[in-house]
Amino acid sequence: MTNNNYIIYSLKIVEKILIDIIYFPVWWYSRGALNLFFKLKKFLYNKQKSLAILVWIKNIFKPMYSQYDITGIIISFFVRSFQIIVRSIFMLGWIILAVVVFCFWFILPIFVAYEIIFQII
Repeated sequence: MTNNNYIIYSLKIVEKILIDIIYFPVWWYSRGALNLFFKLKKFLYNKQKSLAILVWIKNIFKPMYSQYDITGIIISFFVRSFQIIVRSIFMLGWIILAVVVFCFWFILPIFVAYEIIFQII
């Protein structure tokens, strides 16, 4: 009786492992890619919040340090413009990195399979 249970449970474990191996590519290119997309979207949202580009854009015409004379307004405008440009360049870098990671997600299993086949042959 005990040997019969070991065989039954061993077969169930092997069945689950085989199903997971067969289901892995389907998960990787469907649900896994969707999860990665939402995580990258949240990552970019947090980076945008930390760079505060929208806050700088919203306040571009407001003088800094309450200097309402023409010199203060002009200096504030150019300083904020420079900040917006620099922060946008950083944000563009984060966007490019996220796109590269997302593309790499799709290429990685193909590359791994190629390397495994290359090592076998």
